[in-house]
Amino acid sequence: MIRDQETLNQLIDMIERFVRERLVPAEQKLADEAKLPDDILQEMKALGLFGLTIPEEYGGLGLTMEEEILVAIALGRTSPAFRSIMGTNNGIGSAAIVFNGTEEQKQKYLPKYASGEWISCFCLTEPDAGSDAASLKTTARLEGDVYLLNGTKRYITNAAVADTFNVMARTNPDIKGAHGISSFIVERGTPGLSTGAIDKKMGQAGSLTCDVIFEDCPVTAKNIIGEEGEGFSTAMKVLDRGRLHLAGVSVGVAERLISDALEYAMQRKQFGKPIAEQQLIQAMFADSKTESFAAKCMALETARMRDQGKNVSTESAACKLFATEMVGRVADRAVQIHGGAGYMAEYAVERFYRDVRLFRLYEGTSQIQQLVIARNMIKDAK
Repeated sequence: MIRDQETLNQLIDMIERFVRERLVPAEQKLADEAKLPDDILQEMKALGLFGLTIPEEYGGLGLTMEEEILVAIALGRTSPAFRSIMGTNNGIGSAAIVFNGTEEQKQKYLPKYASGEWISCFCLTEPDAGSDAASLKTTARLEGDVYLLNGTKRYITNAAVADTFNVMARTNPDIKGAHGISSFIVERGTPGLSTGAIDKKMGQAGSLTCDVIFEDCPVTAKNIIGEEGEGFSTAMKVLDRGRLHLAGVSVGVAERLISDALEYAMQRKQFGKPIAEQQLIQAMFADSKTESFAAKCMALETARMRDQGKNVSTESAACKLFATEMVGRVADRAVQIHGGAGYMAEYAVERFYRDVRLFRLYEGTSQIQQLVIARNMIKDAK
């Protein structure tokens, strides 16, 4: 249950106002310069947006999953790149430490993440290991009292500006699958750690991704998250939460697209009346509203289940699958409703159309979600 409805309402109102008054007007600047304005970054830190999910004892707000979904929907109503810079601190960059970290690790890193002083990132994907994450090749070889990391991670969000890297590496080469993988915290400045050129992407300009390279990079054993060999299972816990969060973001983006398209359709006239009065246009609005509402209900219900301590691996995958596919369809309809104008960079729908395409790829493709759902169903049936 929501712990304090009045406080939550104030938080959501504050974020919605910040999105409306500060982020939406800065969307085009962010897209043109591919860089988050420094003044907005500082405002995000001051508002506590980097510590939304981090426990209160470490300086965060400690939101429940249901509260987090409501915040994700609010943040989704603007360019995804704004959320991206703080997303890793609240999700995949910090969650492993929250779930399985030692008290020493929590005391050292979580307060810095919560304040935004440090940016975190999550290093799982490799040039030859994406959907099949258990096949990763980055190694961590124990020599004396340190592990030497070697390998390359690819498409790592916020790596270009990150202060810490949550790295999945194979500590036991004799175990080819998931059980030979461990999770490490590596700080920027560690010898042997470097980052590649910033990637040029289809969309989400301002959300920075690049390669992370490890060449005999030394990491002490105290920087392992959990026990040796637990890295992959920890990563899956992290992704379960991240997938649910992304479902909420997709709902927020869908609501923004529907709003923009409706405003345009009520002003644009064809055949002597606003196109919003044309039945085929209305059908696209009805379908979009219905699907976004369904995704919202799915995400919130699954969040409540997770807050109750239930295993929601299947439901999180279902939410991510449905919501990210949904927002792709809504974006396509929004462009269609705008007609030729929707293909022009002058309108936000053109940018969002490209931005949301990534949602179906990261934190597990739609096809991986289908496999997770089906395999869990078979496992439960047995």
